[in-house]
Amino acid sequence: MRRFVPLLMIVALSMPVQALAGRDPALSTIHRLARVEIFDRTAGYTLPVHVHENRLYVVGEPGHQYEVRLDNRTSERLLAVTSVDGVNVITGKTADERQSGYVLDPWDGVDIEGWRKSLDEVATFYFTRLKDSYAARTGRPDNVGVIGVAVFRERRPCCHPYPYQDRDGVSSQSAPAPERAEAPAAADESLARRPQEKLGTGHGHRETSPAEYVDFQRGSHVPIETIVIYYDSHKNLVARGVIPDSRRYADRDDPNPFPDGMFTPDPAR
Repeated sequence: MRRFVPLLMIVALSMPVQALAGRDPALSTIHRLARVEIFDRTAGYTLPVHVHENRLYVVGEPGHQYEVRLDNRTSERLLAVTSVDGVNVITGKTADERQSGYVLDPWDGVDIEGWRKSLDEVATFYFTRLKDSYAARTGRPDNVGVIGVAVFRERRPCCHPYPYQDRDGVSSQSAPAPERAEAPAAADESLARRPQEKLGTGHGHRETSPAEYVDFQRGSHVPIETIVIYYDSHKNLVARGVIPDSRRYADRDDPNPFPDGMFTPDPAR
C-alpha cells in the first residue's frame, strides 16, 4: 500500500458495487449517514442485528464467509475507514481512524469481501475460532470480535483544511504469520470460563475485487459517525445474555389465548 504524499490529501480506495438488496430496516433508524450490514455469503442472507445494552451484535457461523456492506445515505461523498478485529481491512495495520478507507459515492455503497491484498484482489473474510483469526495470527488478538466503521464527510471549499498524517501501526503481512505461542496463564483461565472459544475473522482464499485510488480530503479531524458491530457465536451470545435462551421457556405452561372452539359454550352446571 503506497504512502500518503500530499499532506492534505488522503489516498483511499473506491470500487464498483454489486446490487444491494435485503437490507435490515433496523439499522436505518440507528445509522444516520452510513448504513453497515454483515452479509453471510455462505448462507446468502444479511445477519439479523441484536441490540443489547446499546450495542449491536450479530451471530457468526464458524466457517461461513461474510462481507461488510456499506451504504452511503447522503448526497455527498463519504470516507469509511473500516476495521475488522481491530485491523484496517485495506492496509492490515492496527486500525486507526486516521488511516485509509473506502470512498462511498452519493447514495451508493461498497461491499467489502475481505482483506485487501492489492488493487485487484482480497483475501476473503470468514468466521473462525480466535486462534485462527488473522488478527491473532499476526500477534493482535485483543480486539477480535468487532467490526468498526469510522465515517468522514468530504471537506468543502469553504472549510479550512487541516494537516493529515498517517500514524504507523503494526504492518500487515502478505501471508498469515505462524500461530502465536501459548498465551499467559491468566488469559488461558479467562478463555476456559467461556462456553466456547470466541469467534474471529480468518484470512481466506484470494478472489478478484477490483479497486482504484481516489483523492479525498476529510472535512474534520474526527469521524462524524462511528458504527460498531460486535459478533460472536450463537452459544456465546446466549451465555452473555445478548440473545434470550429459548430453552428457558420450552417447558413453561403458558396460557393459550386461542385453544379451541368457534362459539361460546354454556358453562357446566
